[in-house]
This record gives sequence, structure tokens and C-alpha cells, in this order.
Amino acid sequence: MLAQQRRQEALSNNIANTLTPGYKADEAVLRAFPEMLMQRLDSNTLPTDRPLRFATQKELGSINTGVYIQETIPDFIQGQLRQTGLTTDLALVDGIYPDETGSLFFAIQGLDGETRYTRNGNFTVDQEGYLVTNQGQYILNTNNNRIQTDGMEFTVSPDGSIQFEGNQIPLQLSYVSDVSQLVKEGNDQFRNEGGANVVDVRQTAGATYQIQQGFLEGSNVDQTRTMTEMMRTYRLFESNQKVLQAYDRSMEKAVNEIGRLR
Repeated sequence: MLAQQRRQEALSNNIANTLTPGYKADEAVLRAFPEMLMQRLDSNTLPTDRPLRFATQKELGSINTGVYIQETIPDFIQGQLRQTGLTTDLALVDGIYPDETGSLFFAIQGLDGETRYTRNGNFTVDQEGYLVTNQGQYILNTNNNRIQTDGMEFTVSPDGSIQFEGNQIPLQLSYVSDVSQLVKEGNDQFRNEGGANVVDVRQTAGATYQIQQGFLEGSNVDQTRTMTEMMRTYRLFESNQKVLQAYDRSMEKAVNEIGRLR
């Protein structure tokens, strides 16, 4: 029941972020607890002058002790692109990567000063002319510095270079070879807690990608599938609840009726 409840929470969070740009749906992974081998303790008596009793064990079989949520894993399949027409909106278009577990991200400066990674390209320009996220976090260039636009209109080339008034600033486009090492945080951001190899995608041989200006990558949540899974999870929770109630009634009968002294 706890496993189904936590799975329902993950599914509900996915539905709540259906319209969040760049959001990656969480998949809850169920894992069974170790099985237990049931044995019956017994004893035998040897027919000797002085009866000798010795303990024996008889295997009854194994029993499963339930399941639990081991972890929730983000699904990094790309969402559909949506045109906004805003020059500050950028979408990462995945191409071919040398690793099956790799993905591409924008690099931003976290509130603690450490680098975070996101697929949400819903950016804006702050009062000081810096390119930032909607939460005010700075977008980073290839030198790990903030990007100053001087408040001017700019264009972004397909390879990720910001161009304005003769200036050209390359966005830091971080290629993570193993996304399973990333830990999901709030505001659709990830941190590299597992020590995954992170390099600029331009230095990755065989990688192809594209930046679309004036577009946003949508959430990859499948609403129909998620709603179906939520109903299925609810039914499983309900079924387990009925089993628990049946056990409770059996225990009540054993205590109040079978174990009654007359």
C-alpha cells in the first residue's frame, strides 16, 4: 500500500507538470523485498531404552514479503516543440549521441553557486542585462561565466552561439554521458551528484544537436497513459486495503471468539 501511494504521488506530480517546459516525467521503480524461506520446526523420537528426541526442520516453501519504491527515474525522451516567438525562449533539439544514456542540457548557476542542468529553455533578460531563468538563475557560457546581453536583441545560431552587435557568446551546452548519475531537484533542474562525465557537446565526437530560438521543449508527460496508470495504482491500493481488512477481521475473530475462555 505504501508503494502504491508513493507511486501515485509520482504520477500526480507528472500530471501537475504537464505544461512545464522541458519537464521530464518520473518513472517509479518497484522492487520486491527479499523472499523468506518458511520452515517448520519439529522433533523426532528414537525408540531406545531411554527415548532420545532430536529437532528436525521441514521446508514449507518461500513467501514474498511485498514491494517498495526503490527509486524514481526521470524519462529523458524529448518533448514536443512549441513555438512561442520569443527570442529568449530556446529549445534543445536532440540528435545523435555516442552514448545511449546521454543527453544534452543548458548549464545554469544554482543558488549555491554550483552548476545545475536543465532542459527548460524558458529564459528572460534581467534588469542588469543578464540572461537568466524565470527563477533569476544565471545562464552560463562555455567559460562558466554569466551571459551579459547588454539588454539588446540577440539571435541564437543552431550551434548555440548568442550573437548581437558583433558579439558572439557560445552557450554552455552540457552533454552528460550517463543521465542516471543526475539527481532531480526543484524548478526542473538536475545536479551532478554521481560524478557523471560532463563535457561541452561541441567537444563530443559524433554528437549532433540543434538550438531552436523562439521555441520551447514541452513536457514529455503522456497525459492519457499517466491517467490510466493513476487509476490502476488506485485500484491496486484499494485491493491491498481489502486484503489488510480481511486479515484484521481474521485476527479479531481469532482473539475474540476462538481464543475465548469458557
